Amino acid sequence: GPPQRQMNDRTTNTSRKTILERLRSRRIGDPPLPEIDAQRLTRFDDPLAKFVEMLQFVGGQSHLVESEGEIRAILGELQPFSTAEQIVSLLPEVHAGNVDPSVIDDPHAYGSVDWVIATGEFPVAENGAIWVPGHSLPDRVLLFIPQYLAIVVSRGRIVHNMHEAYARIGRPPKGFGVFVSGPSKTADIEQSLVLGAHGCRALQVFLMP
Repeated sequence: GPPQRQMNDRTTNTSRKTILERLRSRRIGDPPLPEIDAQRLTRFDDPLAKFVEMLQFVGGQSHLVESEGEIRAILGELQPFSTAEQIVSLLPEVHAGNVDPSVIDDPHAYGSVDWVIATGEFPVAENGAIWVPGHSLPDRVLLFIPQYLAIVVSRGRIVHNMHEAYARIGRPPKGFGVFVSGPSKTADIEQSLVLGAHGCRALQVFLMP
């Protein structure tokens, strides 16, 4: 380009570099986190009943069970499960499954999976959510790609609110983790709520002791 333009470009780059170096040299302390008043956190007389209520409110369904046998019986009565062709089970004691994640390298291979049976770490009463850590999944896509999702979680580990949930998680290892609450949903289309729009069509939660 013209000499004048080249000189202007060099001047601009030098100025930008000078500004960025000055910014990097300044140490700005992080503002302190707000103090949380534990007395003002949401708590429930019956957190399990609240979890069941909130999960139903967001489109999920819960089952209080005492054994893996009860889970098998309930799943067997669900028409979408009895007619399922591809099932990924991360709990062989509940169901053997017929799609083996250990031999799948490409997540796209799960595209035709009907059901996934997974485990959660603990439920949250205030919003009907379940914390699912990434280390419990062969691939994160298993929570989002199946037509139907079942999560087995201990009701004895329930927490009242998200403050307690994050305290329970602590500083998680690097990687994936997610709170799951109900099936996928959207209300963008004509402001009408649609379940199963971009993920599982139904969520079944089995609350073990």
